[in-house]
Order: sequence, then C-alpha cells, then structure tokens
Amino acid sequence: MCFMVAAMSGLDKWRDHGLLVIRLGMGTMFVLHGWPKMAGGAKAWTKLGHAMRHLGIDFAPTMWGFAAATSELAGGVLLALGLLFRPACTMLIATMAVAATMHLGKGDGIMGASHAIEAGVVFLGLLLTGPGRFALQSRLGKG
Repeated sequence: MCFMVAAMSGLDKWRDHGLLVIRLGMGTMFVLHGWPKMAGGAKAWTKLGHAMRHLGIDFAPTMWGFAAATSELAGGVLLALGLLFRPACTMLIATMAVAATMHLGKGDGIMGASHAIEAGVVFLGLLLTGPGRFALQSRLGKG
C-alpha cells in the first residue's frame, strides 16, 4: 500500500503536463472542427443549427449554427490557451450534448454519437479539474 501511495505522489508531478497535453490536443482538434463550420457562412450555420430540432427548438437555426461553430472554434482556442477555461468547457459541453442528441435523434445510434459523447465527457472532466498551472489564466493571476 505504501508503494502505491509513493508511486501516485511521484506521478502527481506530471498532472499539469497531462492537462496541458489534453488541452492542446482537444483544443487543436476543435479548432479544426470549428473552422470549416465558421468559414461555411450562413448556409452552413443554418444546416448546423437544424440540430436543435432534436431538442424541440426549431427557430433561428442560423443563430444556433453560428453559436455551435463559434463554440468549437473559439472554445478550442480558449481551451488550448487555458483562458476563460471553465466558460469554454461549458460551451463545448453544451455543443457536444446537442451533437449527441442530434446523432441519436437521427437514428445513428450510440456509435454515431460516440465522438460527441466522448468529447463531452473529456470537457466535463476538464471543467471539474481545471486547466492546470500551464494555463494562460494561471499566468495572468486568474487561475
């Protein structure tokens, strides 16, 4: 038992490095997901915004699509930087919840919704854990 406690405390020194890797990896991937949606303009936003129908919301699809594209693009940047971290995680969790609901509502099944569910779980874990000491907000004294 003492060995396990000593091993865990030794690994704990890498916690912030691990959070940095997750932030940079997930942030970069969501910038890459969000950029084409943002660059697609109103036509793409409207198509994306129709995902809200699966939640019973069928007004303003362009606005909802723009919000989703912004969430992925800006949320990815903020996540990677560790700035406005918890609001970014919250936006991304909400976006992934809508995406998972859309996939399930379309009949894609759990495997079709798995990417959104997995990403949402990671963002929830990050929301609870925090960005770590290598976050920009920690450097600015707001962490």
